[in-house]
Parts: sequence; C-alpha cells; structure tokens
Amino acid sequence: MKDIKHKLALLVKDPELKRKLMFTMFIFLAFRIFAFLPVPAINLERLRALFQTNQFLSLLDIFSGGTLFNFSVMALGLNPYINASIIFQLLTVVVPKFEQLAKEGEYGRFKINQYTRILTLPLTILQAVGIYFLLRQNNIISTLAPFEFLALVTTLVAGTFILMWFGELVTEFGLGNGVTLIVIVGIVGRLPVVTQQLLGTLTADQTFTLLVYAGLSFVVIASVVAVNEAVRRIPVYYAKRVKGNRMYQSATNYLPLKLNQAGVIPIIFAVSFVLFPQLIGNFLAASSNPFLAQNAATIARLFDPNGFVYNFFYFILVVGFTFFYTMVIFNPEKIAEEIQKNGGFIPGIRPGKATKEFLSRTLYRLTSVGALFLGLIAILPAIVSAATGIHNLVVGGTGVLIIVSGILEIFKTIDAQLVMKSYDKYSRY
Repeated sequence: MKDIKHKLALLVKDPELKRKLMFTMFIFLAFRIFAFLPVPAINLERLRALFQTNQFLSLLDIFSGGTLFNFSVMALGLNPYINASIIFQLLTVVVPKFEQLAKEGEYGRFKINQYTRILTLPLTILQAVGIYFLLRQNNIISTLAPFEFLALVTTLVAGTFILMWFGELVTEFGLGNGVTLIVIVGIVGRLPVVTQQLLGTLTADQTFTLLVYAGLSFVVIASVVAVNEAVRRIPVYYAKRVKGNRMYQSATNYLPLKLNQAGVIPIIFAVSFVLFPQLIGNFLAASSNPFLAQNAATIARLFDPNGFVYNFFYFILVVGFTFFYTMVIFNPEKIAEEIQKNGGFIPGIRPGKATKEFLSRTLYRLTSVGALFLGLIAILPAIVSAATGIHNLVVGGTGVLIIVSGILEIFKTIDAQLVMKSYDKYSRY
C-alpha cells in the first residue's frame, strides 16, 4: 500500500509524469465527448432497452469502450483495430516475411502498423454493415436510402480511426497502452449507469446477495492481480566465454515464464468466435423462408450468453486460444537454441533438445493453470448470475481483467520513468 501511495505521489509531483498524466486525461475527455455524439436516425430509447435484455450487445459494448450503448460516432470502438493487430501479431510468427519485418526494429514496426491500419478498414466496414442490419431487424433504425446508408458506414469508420489515433497518441505521449486505457475508460464510464439499473431491479431478497457479490468481487480482483503478475523464474547460467575480440564473464540470468502469458487476447479471440452464431442467427431469423428462420432462431437461443451451450463453447475456446497463442509467441525450440548459442544452460538440464523439452513441459503446466483461470474469468458473469439471480452485473470477469491489466501497465510505466531518472542522476557525474 505504501508503494502505491509513493507512486501516486510521484505521478503528481514529477514534471514528466505529470505532463503525461495531463495529456492522457485530455485525450480521455475528448473520447468521452465523442462517446455522447449519437449517430442520426437511431432510436436511442429502443437501443438502451435492447441493451438491458441482450447480453450479446453488452459484450460488444465492453470492447467498443462503452460507445455502442449511445451508438455514438465511435460506436464500433477499437474492435476492428484490435482484431487486425492480433492477426498481424500472429502473422509475424507464422509468415517468414512478416517475421523478418518484425526484426527490423523501428522501420519494421512502422510497416506492420501501416498494414494493421489498412486491414482495419475492411474489418470496420464489415462490422458497420453487420451492426446496421442487426439494429434494423430490432426496429432501432429504419431502412436507409443508399446515400444515407453510405453516410452511416462512413461515419462509423471515421469514428473508429479517430479513436485508433487517440489510442496511439496516448501510447506515445501518455501513460501506458492507449488502446487498453481507452477500453478501460469506456467500461468505467458505464459503471454509474449500470449500477443504477442494477439497484433499480433489485428486490428485498437480493440485497444480501448483492453484498455477498460485492465481497466476491474483491476476491476476484485480487486473484486477477495475483495471476497476472505470477512468474516462474527459470535460472540460466552463462559460462565464461570468448566471442571475437571480447571476453564475457560468467553470469546468471533468469528466464521469466508468466502464468498468464497470453493476457486478455484469448478472450478477445473467443468472443469474436462465440458471438458469431448468435449474430448470424439473429440476422437470418428475419428471413422469409420459414425453415431457415426457425432454425436460425433456435441457434440464436442456444447461444444466448446466459445459456449453457454459449458458456461451454466460450470456456473451451478461451482455453484453446490460450494454448495456441502462448505457443505462438513463446517458441521453446528457439529459446533453447538461443540459450545454447550464447553458451548458457539451465542447471540440471542438458543444452539442446533436453532444454527444449524442459521448457515445453514447464510452459504446458503453467499455461494449463492460466488457461483454466482465463476460462473461468470469461464465464464468471454467467456463473454468478445463475447463483445469485442478478443478471445486470456491473463489470464481468473480462472487464475486471482489462481494468487490472491497464492499471498494472500504468504502474510499470511509472517504474520505468523512475529507473530512467535514476540513471540520469548518475550520468551527471
């Protein structure tokens, strides 16, 4: 607690950190202003009534940063940009051309960012068209003329790119990762509205249940912090060696393997997949073909976010994507080769194939625990709703994970700033 107070005090007193904080707050203010600029031709009363009964849209609203609830000019949020970023992050591992580009330093990162922005455009257009048909089916928006439809899609695409620009500005000149912080601001910004809705629907019998839920929330937050920061440190010893004209002394280092190596990315992937059947089912339910409409409606009901089928597949997908993404970003074979190439070894493990097998086995065990934890966090709202009867939960497990990750990122930024200042102090002498 003292360490946190010390960092918060430095955040206010240190000129550089204070400047970054003020800039970040200015971008947040601009984002919240845009979040309350609604797109014309939208019936906001019907839209908000739909949000109270449709968990599907509520999940989309989490990743839009809270802008979908008001259907503002930034209604699509950062969803398309996040998906494009994840796609290129995977391509840098799978495709040799992008892997080589990622190793070219600043220029490579610049080119990958350009490709990410280009891919964001078609993804944004597809999502804008899909949201339009979904809202038209629920009589929230009327059928638009071709020019009006084009104007709506263009507005939503422009809003996403402005928000993407805001996130990049915060990352470069502010505190922490801009994309994550903007999503956090959207989630926190909806807390008063959702809390009011929750308290308005509570019965006298559910008051004690709400207190129990509040206590469990602290346990969940503490668990997310503990798992997010848990690291298995594997010692690596380097013997004295000569390389070229230089001699390197023996040294000891550590290879950090995080318990939650993949972060929140598996949940984002899983949400994209598990929401797809209901999105298609809702769209085809209005078909003039009775057989198609009936089966589509059945699929939409099966994949209701409060139902067993939805949460079962959601859990499986989160666990599967956690293993997949961890194995993609952490290659035991390459790590073992790099350790052996630099003359290092893990105590008690022979270099080469034995090191690779040891790292793979250790990573599998850690990922198993992390994947089960992420899966449980993902379906936590459904479990709590079924146990307590409270359906309008303020922040689900996914929201908690995003908020905690963002706050920890801010503290890491403060720590990095303090380390830089300590080096500057010694460099004067």
